[in-house]
Amino acid sequence: MDYGESYEMAALREAFEETGLEVKDLRQFHTYSDPSRDARQHTASTVFIGKAEGSPVAGDDAGRAGLFSEETMPRLVFDHAKILADYFAAGKCSA
Repeated sequence: MDYGESYEMAALREAFEETGLEVKDLRQFHTYSDPSRDARQHTASTVFIGKAEGSPVAGDDAGRAGLFSEETMPRLVFDHAKILADYFAAGKCSA
């Protein structure tokens, strides 16, 4: 998040910088703040969801970008698998 930027503005900007996609219908999903979610330090993440059209292309500091389903989810770090499990459980991913 940049100084003077809202969480929502930062989410839209970061999504574009990391995937090249313009996100629409952005809304807050959940904030994750368990002190043990990152062994390096106590961090919090506010997760947003939205819709975009097109194929993601890795940009900025993203190593790669792609689309996946609950069944094809890659191995993830920290509590990111839990975040996505919560998302899938909430039924937020409808085609």
